[in-house]
Amino acid sequence: MDQRFSIGDLAKATETKVETIRYYERIGLLPKPARTAGNYRSYSAEHLNRLSFIRRARDLGFSLDQVRELLGLADESDRPCEAVDAIAQAHLIEIDRKLADLAALRRELDNVISQCRHGTIAECSIIQALSPSPV
Repeated sequence: MDQRFSIGDLAKATETKVETIRYYERIGLLPKPARTAGNYRSYSAEHLNRLSFIRRARDLGFSLDQVRELLGLADESDRPCEAVDAIAQAHLIEIDRKLADLAALRRELDNVISQCRHGTIAECSIIQALSPSPV
């Protein structure tokens, strides 16, 4: 007989919050499970595998829309993987853009901090940099 999981067991096995599992069901990323005679959710190994896939993709920063696309592609195992590559490449480009933005932000903040003269708050270059300039 195939192994079944309660929502709590599935949550523990995948380190996912119960509410997140319910959310993934509502938005269609995770198929609705069978119900027990007591009307409790009863998840299968397929649910466990799919949720693990979703978790790993989310850990890598893929958006929910990208995860949905990747799941759809994963379900068609005979197709060439160019579509998967395209999604991953687009995500990598976005990560590189965010890293460049963070590097610029870091330089700017480092510059503001380096101007600090350790005087009073009234003279603080950090507070002055954050304050709107008078009109």
